[in-house]
Amino acid sequence: MKVRKESSRVVKPTYEGTPPPNTTYVPLSVFDKVTYNTHMAVIYAYCPPTPPNVALELGLQKALSVFREWAGRLGKNDKGDHVIFLNDEGVRFVEASVDSTLDQAMPFKPSASLLSLHPSLKGVAELVQVQLTRFTCGSMVVGFTAHHLVADGHSTSNFLVAWGQACRGLAISPIPLHDRAIFLPRDPPIFEFEHEGVEFMSETLKKEYPIVDDINDILVHKVHFTLEFLGKLKAKASSMNGGNKPYSTFESLVAHLWRAITKARSLNSFETTQVRISVNGRIRLNPGVPNEYFGNLVLWAFPSAKVKDLLREPLPYAAKIIDDAITKVNNNYFKSFIDFAKYKVETENLIPTADMNKSALCPNLEVDSWLRFPFYDLDFGGGCPCIFMPSYFPTEGMMFLVPSFIGDGSIDAFIPLFQDNLASFKQICYSLD
Repeated sequence: MKVRKESSRVVKPTYEGTPPPNTTYVPLSVFDKVTYNTHMAVIYAYCPPTPPNVALELGLQKALSVFREWAGRLGKNDKGDHVIFLNDEGVRFVEASVDSTLDQAMPFKPSASLLSLHPSLKGVAELVQVQLTRFTCGSMVVGFTAHHLVADGHSTSNFLVAWGQACRGLAISPIPLHDRAIFLPRDPPIFEFEHEGVEFMSETLKKEYPIVDDINDILVHKVHFTLEFLGKLKAKASSMNGGNKPYSTFESLVAHLWRAITKARSLNSFETTQVRISVNGRIRLNPGVPNEYFGNLVLWAFPSAKVKDLLREPLPYAAKIIDDAITKVNNNYFKSFIDFAKYKVETENLIPTADMNKSALCPNLEVDSWLRFPFYDLDFGGGCPCIFMPSYFPTEGMMFLVPSFIGDGSIDAFIPLFQDNLASFKQICYSLD
């Protein structure tokens, strides 16, 4: 699949009436500062009929007038604080084409070829980038990149839905909540939980992960889990929890994948393995934060186990560890984090543990779940996407879970593994033993 870039320009917000001042800024919150300092990319495919590029551009301009942060730039104010300048400098808008039909290019395999369907993630000033790639059959692929310091997956998906609403001539709803100053530390602060070595670490103690000499040694494997398989997995994972509420499909699947990948890696039985799992604070904090809050509001659960215990014990053992770890990241934990981030991070020169520059996470895993985001609601006027998937992120052990485009509740998992471990994983990934 050869993608031909035809044009590239900056698109700026359009306002009804007098534009707001472009000299203001929004300070990053403690949750923005602790997340990944990188662009993330997603890919949508649409079957014809699709609206013309000019309609998507006009809709984007309208959406940017409501979500001004995306049209701004990251930087520091005169006090040295990290901020988003609301300067309306705009986002990157690229038009491209392919001399084939979408069917001829399908299926989109998780490989480096996906990188041609969106702008580069490296060295980018714009906080959002869009690439519209047209196929000869009238199909369209939308490659979208967004800087994670500005917003988490929940907020980004809300923006994408708003872009679709604007393209269809609808009022943007819900209107985002932009106030990032709502996370106030307590006085006096209460450091109820340990955060150094969890969300933050000393730069001098930065953990070294395996260096991968050849990125081709890592293959991203896509696994499809049917609704029937997920039901059996959930029943088995919940079979020993004493009649309590069953574990979620997500917890059951992550427990299964944790065990399968650990086995495929052939790790030392006395080694410790952990999983990094995102936890949305909007429903955890008390009082709750509205779903319309725009920004980052995520911390992480870190279930861990000895390899020998994880593989010797049945699936419910892993599911319970995961459920316990997620449950721990509650209102008290979030507030303890706010206090710690405000009073300790700068004075002790700590840096976030979230790092996208690693090439391998072994013996650990990270799970990025997009199962609850309304990505499939992105309708530009020609209907919902026929495909939605992450771009190519060949970081060994960093998994993405997305709802299958089949739309029946099944799940697709994108799992990067060392090539030497892949054959073993394929043999056991559907085993319920």
